[in-house]
Amino acid sequence: MLHTPVLASEAIEWLRIRPEGTYLDATTGTAGHSIEIARRLTTGKLICLDRDPQALEIARARLKEFEGKVVLVHAEFSQIGEVAREHGTFDGVLADLGISTLELDSPERGFSFRYAADLDMRMNPDAEVTAAEIVNEWPEKQLADLLYQKAEETDSRRIARAIVRARPIRDTEHLATVVAGVRKVRGRQKLHPATKTFLALRIAVNREEEELEQFLSRTPATLNLGARWVVISYHSREDRPVKRAFQQLEREGGFRVLTKKVIVPGEAEIAGNPRARSAKMRVAEKVAA
Repeated sequence: MLHTPVLASEAIEWLRIRPEGTYLDATTGTAGHSIEIARRLTTGKLICLDRDPQALEIARARLKEFEGKVVLVHAEFSQIGEVAREHGTFDGVLADLGISTLELDSPERGFSFRYAADLDMRMNPDAEVTAAEIVNEWPEKQLADLLYQKAEETDSRRIARAIVRARPIRDTEHLATVVAGVRKVRGRQKLHPATKTFLALRIAVNREEEELEQFLSRTPATLNLGARWVVISYHSREDRPVKRAFQQLEREGGFRVLTKKVIVPGEAEIAGNPRARSAKMRVAEKVAA
C-alpha cells in the first residue's frame, strides 16, 4: 500500500514552487509529495532524500516520468548539508516527519503491533540498534526512562518491569500483549495500550530526536533567499522543536514564520486518511542571508 501524502495541497501551496527552482523532499517515502513537486517543475530540479532504501526504490519507479528533473539520494535528512554541497542550495525544503504507510504495513519491519513480527523498527536497515536489543537487553530503569521521556508513557515503570520479567520478548505481538496486560485503563481507550511503547522504541531505534535536531540546525544554511521551509509533524515531541527552531530563527532576523497558526488537516482529509488526524504543518521563509 502506498503512503497517502498528508496535507499535500497545503504543502505545495506554501512551498510556492517556481518551475526553474531547486527543491528538496527531505523525507521522500514512496514519493507522494515528490510527485506533486516534480510535476510543477520545468527546468528545475528535485532532490529526493530518504533513509529507507525500500521506499526509495518505490519512489524511483513512481517518479520515472520526471527522470531528468529528479535525483534520488539514500541518506538521513540530518545530512542535508552534504546533500546541498553536492547538488546546490534549495528554493524550498519539505519534511514530512511521519512514519510511512509502507513501513507500518510491512509486517517484517516490526513497526506495528497488528502483526507478529521481529522487533526490528529500523527505517534504515544499516542502522545498528534494533527494538529487540532495547527490549531484551536494556536495564529496567533505562527502559522505563525511555518510555516516559520519548512517549510520555505514564505507566512506564510498570511496563518496564513487566517487559523485564517476560524476557525474552519474542516478537511484536508478544510485546504488545505484555504491555496491554499491565497498563492501567483510564476511561475510554482510543489508542491501543501498546501505542506509546512502540512509539518510544521507534524513536530510540531511529534516533529521531537527534536526527530532527540536526536537520533543524543545518537546514537554514542550505536555503536560498526567499526559500520556503515546510515541516509536517505528528506528535508534540516533533512539533515543539520545529516551533521553537522557527521562532528562534525569526527572532534572529533571518526568517519569517508564515504560519502563526499551525495548519492541520480538514475533516474530509482525516475521513479519507485517518493517519493524518494528528498532523501539524509549520512554514518559515528565509528573508535575509
